[in-house]
This record gives sequence, C-alpha cells and structure tokens, in this order.
Amino acid sequence: MVGRRRLGRRFGWLWAAYAVSAYGSGLGFGALPLIAVLVLHAGPAEVSALSAVGPAVGALIAVPLAPWVEFRRKRSVMIAMDLTRFAVMATIPVAYAFGRLGFVQLLVISVVVAAAKIAFNAAGGAYLKALVRPDDLLVANARFESTNWSSIAVGPPLGGAAIGLFGPVTTVVADALSYLLSALGITAIGGGREEAPRPTGTSQVRAGALLDGWRHIMGDPGLRALYLNNMLVSGLIMATEPLLAVLLLRQLEFPPWQYGLAFAAPCIGGLIGSRLAHRVVARYGRHWVFRTVGTLRAIWLIGLAFVRPGVVGLVTVMVVELAIIINMSLYTPVLATYRLERTPKHLVARTLSAWSIGQQASIATCTALGGLLADVTSPRTALTVAGLLILATPLLLPRRDQTTPQHEPELAA
Repeated sequence: MVGRRRLGRRFGWLWAAYAVSAYGSGLGFGALPLIAVLVLHAGPAEVSALSAVGPAVGALIAVPLAPWVEFRRKRSVMIAMDLTRFAVMATIPVAYAFGRLGFVQLLVISVVVAAAKIAFNAAGGAYLKALVRPDDLLVANARFESTNWSSIAVGPPLGGAAIGLFGPVTTVVADALSYLLSALGITAIGGGREEAPRPTGTSQVRAGALLDGWRHIMGDPGLRALYLNNMLVSGLIMATEPLLAVLLLRQLEFPPWQYGLAFAAPCIGGLIGSRLAHRVVARYGRHWVFRTVGTLRAIWLIGLAFVRPGVVGLVTVMVVELAIIINMSLYTPVLATYRLERTPKHLVARTLSAWSIGQQASIATCTALGGLLADVTSPRTALTVAGLLILATPLLLPRRDQTTPQHEPELAA
C-alpha cells in the first residue's frame, strides 16, 4: 500500500519535525488577530491589517531572501527559520506577562513569521528533492499534505478550548515551542550528504538572481499555467474566510462552536484526498488530475453564497468546504511533485520562493478587495462574486499534457 511505503529514517525525522510544527500552528491558528481583539481591543481595521498587511510585507522581505536560501545548506536554513520563528513568537507571552504587549509588536511578528515561513518552505522543498528518490516525491508530499489537514482539523478546536481555560497567549506558547521542537527534529536528521551549493560567477549576488524563480516559472508553459491558476484559486478561496465569518457569526447569528465545526470537520477530507493522490495519478495520470481535479476544486465555492440560517446552512457550509478540501488535498501534492520535477536543482529554492510570494500577494489582494466589496454591498454579494470569478480559473489550466519531467541541466562552469 502507498501509505506504508518506507522512505527512510531521515525522511521520518523531517516528517516528524513538519508534524510538530503543523500541529503547533494548528493550535495557534488565528492567535494573533484573537490576541489583538481580546487583549489590545483592536478594531476591524487593525485586525484586517494584521491578517493581510503583515503577510504581504513578509512576502516582500522574502524576495531578497530567495537567493540567500538557494546558496546555503538547506537543512541549516530550515533550522535557522524555525529558531527565528520561535524567538519572535516567544516575545508575545513575555511582553504580555509584563503588560507591554502592543499592536506594532504583533504586526512585526506577523511580518517576520510570514517571511521565515516562505524561506523555510523554499529550503524544505529543495531539501526534500535531495532527500528522497524521484519516485517517492509524490508519496512524501502526500504525507505532508495529510498532516497539514489533520492539524487544521484538530488544532483550532483544541486551541480555542485552551484559550478559554488558560488565557489568550496559551496557544502562542504552544506554537513557539513547536518551532523549537521542529528545529531539534531537523537537527536530528544529521548532515548526511548535503553539499554546500556552489554558485557560478556572480549568480549569487547579481540583482537578476532575485527574479530567476519567476523567470523559470514563466519560461515553462506547464508551470506558468499552473502558477497563474493557483494564484487566483488560492486568492479567491482564502478571500472568502473573513466574509464567511461576518456572514455566519454576525448576520446569521451562528454560535461560535458551530462556526468552528463548520471549518474543522470538513478537514477530514484532506486525509481522504491526500491518501488518494498516488493511486489517482497511477490510474489516470497527472494531466488528468490537473485538468479534472483542478476544475472540481473551483466549482464548489459559489455554494457559500446560498448559506441560510440553521442546520441547513451549517450543512451547506460543511459540504462545500468538504468538497473543496478533498479536491485541494488531492491536487496539491501532485502539483508540488510536478513543480520539483520541472525545476533544476540550482533553482528550486528561488522557484518555490517565487511561487509562495505570488500566492501570498494574491491572497492579500483578493482578501482586501473582497473586504472592500463587502463594505460597499454585503458579505453575501462578495461571496457570490468570488464564487463566480473562480469558475473562470480552469481556463488557465494547461490544455496539453506537459507532465514529463525535465532533465537536470548541468551548471555552467
């Protein structure tokens, strides 16, 4: 069975480190906006800035980090980014204990965590490509995907209960410690055979190196189509979260526990989709996944515009979210594997950074525009517009089968 394939001790440590960090982040999901509201009594504008501006600025900071990540040992970069996130997150409970916690501190932490996450993921993708065999990449990515969704299903409800019992910074402490444990897990992998990358000429420092990731994506027809599609799909889906929160909690008067259940329960679909990824690719091929599953993940969002009060409304949200998550969790590891296979080793970190930066910028932009439209009209109208726009995104998916891996080019002497 696919789920039982052994990928080795070193991958086991990497997966364990990822799981600890993912569950810590699940516990701390939404912790910064929650602290801003409960502790600092922040208004809607400040909470929106914390949710959108912080990650957007973090993405900008990550642009010059990409070449730095590319030409460093990836395991060392991952450890450094984990320790950075541990250090900045740990300042929150300390400042809270001394009564010195402020909004600017939360904003700075949001920026640093967003930039460190992009750098960590870029280094992690490059490290994974070197750590496991090419035939095992899809299995490895599917395991990360299933872990991610299980952490989202379990973490937020437990985090909410912990905040109610022990106070508003409890989950921040858990999240910070998870980064420290992740760093220890990655350290336990051992240096192995990882070699320090050797840049040729001035490629490490030249200004153009900042854009090499985007050049590679835009120069590859398959990656370009998937990149543009993924930016719009991610942006439109994530833009509905604050809109749905206002609609459900304020206008339809759902109790908070129903709101949490509506998002936590469907995450079981992430386990289903990720477990099916390898079998579906083996039977139908990756191009079929990109075209068919890529389309299926986009057609359900419009259903959120028809949510009504009561049990029917709750079930509607859960069904829509479950359908989206099943398709996303099947699609995402296939996309991640294809992206690694189509990218030469000396460009992996910059390509993954460019991908994450573009996606984060799209999410921030769509979230801001969705909020403005909701203010002018209504949350339901904004949800309808997002649901209609996403129906056009399958047009960006690659029409021809371009799923054959590229050969690794030799670096110029």
